[in-house]
Amino acid sequence: MRLIASITNANPAVVTTTFANNYIVGTLIRLDIPSYIGMPQADQQVVPITAILGTTSFAVGMDSTLFQPFAIPSPLPAHANVTAMSVPIGEINRTLTAATVNTLPF
Repeated sequence: MRLIASITNANPAVVTTTFANNYIVGTLIRLDIPSYIGMPQADQQVVPITAILGTTSFAVGMDSTLFQPFAIPSPLPAHANVTAMSVPIGEINRTLTAATVNTLPF
């Protein structure tokens, strides 16, 4: 998993992680977004990565133009014990790359 720094309100949505993620196109990720961060429409969505835009950013197959904005509050609420995460859960079968090579560091 990787911590999410931002998600754009765009089509396709662009996700930026807090450090290099080593994801590849075709990886399916689940977005875990606590309610205090916003963008509840994206919480628990499983989306494919459609493009790698940099070491920390990637586009996903999701239209978030009408979603509430993603915004990490500062300071964090006292009850905040988790932050937004992208969790790889599989990949599109026709690529079958990540299943044979572990590209994520331990």
